[in-house]
Amino acid sequence: MLFTHHRCAFAGAVTLVLLGAALPPQALLGAGVRTVTAADRPDQPELSRFYDQKIDWAKCEDAGMGVPEDLQCGKVTVPLDYAKPDGETLDIAMARFRATGDSRGSVLLNFGGPGASGVSELTAGGDDFMGLTNGYDVVTFDPRGVGRSSPVSCGDGMAPPPDPTDGPTESPQPDSDNPQAALKLLRKSADACEKHSGPVLPHIGTVNVSRDLDIMRDALGDKKLNYLGFSYGTRLGAVYAAQFPDRTGRLALDGVDTLTEPLSEQALANTEGLQTALDDFLTWCTDDISCAFGQDPRTAREHMVDLVRSLDENPLPTEFGTPFSGQDLAGALGQALYSKELWPALSQALRSLIEDGDPRGLLRFTGGGIAAARNGGLVDEADIPMDNLQSALIAINCADDPDRPTAARITRNLDRLRAEYEEASPVFGRYRLTQMLMCYGRPKGTDFIREDVRDVDTPKMLLVGTRGDPATPYRWTVETAKRLGPSAVVLDNKGEGHTGYGSSKCVHEKVDDFLLYGSLADAGSSCGAEERPPS
Repeated sequence: MLFTHHRCAFAGAVTLVLLGAALPPQALLGAGVRTVTAADRPDQPELSRFYDQKIDWAKCEDAGMGVPEDLQCGKVTVPLDYAKPDGETLDIAMARFRATGDSRGSVLLNFGGPGASGVSELTAGGDDFMGLTNGYDVVTFDPRGVGRSSPVSCGDGMAPPPDPTDGPTESPQPDSDNPQAALKLLRKSADACEKHSGPVLPHIGTVNVSRDLDIMRDALGDKKLNYLGFSYGTRLGAVYAAQFPDRTGRLALDGVDTLTEPLSEQALANTEGLQTALDDFLTWCTDDISCAFGQDPRTAREHMVDLVRSLDENPLPTEFGTPFSGQDLAGALGQALYSKELWPALSQALRSLIEDGDPRGLLRFTGGGIAAARNGGLVDEADIPMDNLQSALIAINCADDPDRPTAARITRNLDRLRAEYEEASPVFGRYRLTQMLMCYGRPKGTDFIREDVRDVDTPKMLLVGTRGDPATPYRWTVETAKRLGPSAVVLDNKGEGHTGYGSSKCVHEKVDDFLLYGSLADAGSSCGAEERPPS
């Protein structure tokens, strides 16, 4: 299970000279743009009305977010249920920066999560993609169930999912030996998510988002999809390549997701990666006399564990009316640790929490708005539910995974799982195990990704794997490339942090040159580690 590629990870990225080889001529066809004809559309005639759209672009409304003057917003309409295209519909929020020169079409961005709002990310971090406007309109979107596009919610405000591994949260002294209470709480949580999410929840997931993506491609007037995806966005790109190989143009996938590992293995790998990143942060923090944990890294790690446990026992009140617990802290840390450039802000937020009992700085890493009704149309930015990122992440991952452990299996394995996750991380273990278990009580997910996304017949695509990535291990890049087949070319980024585009000048340049000019380095090429200490 993955988290969003945070917008701040892109700050300060610059360009240098690419060393690479050109793609074969047929791969260059992906950059073309022309009027889309009926031959480019699916065989389902019922979908024709969705493939006849024209996006009405207009200046984005500035809801106090400092929206760039040249950012434009629009929407496309898609079926709620692709099996019933004559039924209800959804609007998908989109945003773009126009090409500064001659446009060859569009490049679509997905920032990951799953659950990240593309519109919000591009609003805040658009400067980092201006190099791509040399040839493309740079476009992004809020996937169904995310951001302004019929956002899902579990009705829990900003809090992460309740921890089912200790029994009911109502109990002042949770009973860790009561798995039946854990199952009851998981079922209660699933029911709450269904109640608060509206009709989009049964139709969420990457297979449907990929079909939405093809409607967007058509509405933009592109013959083929040119695409840059981060983290979860790499899963989406791979699914699109499998569903629409003849409409796949230049795909760049950074921070490559697994296509085969079950959620339990994904969550455990992510837990271990987050603990490593936290250890690195605390080592960095304790070099500074202002670090709230002192100047000894080992003692700092012990204090962090104690802080999480203390907040779980005695949560802090917040201005939103929901308490700030140790699991809320784990969720905020998980977001902040994906980029070293966030470390100074994280250090300051932790100091405010410890010295003043003020969690507001940490809450900023999770973001959100207020609960809103969802009826298929776009919601206002201020009305996005506070828990949308968290709720969408769980809903999409569950929809993408066919495994559903039985009650008997959870009961039998709960103690062992708790021990494994706590060993992987005493800070993140319970939080990540809870997220993984949240699929219990939900409908079984698709097996398309695990079974059918393989051996794609597409032009060459670029896969970037970062050796020190805490969320998407480098081995996932290698495994996914092998699964996708000869079309996948791996770039080995020997740096740290989640994804490489925002932290490595070398990666940034190679990705831009591939998308703009079709230049692709040989398989096995690499980018060296780049020291960019937090300032």
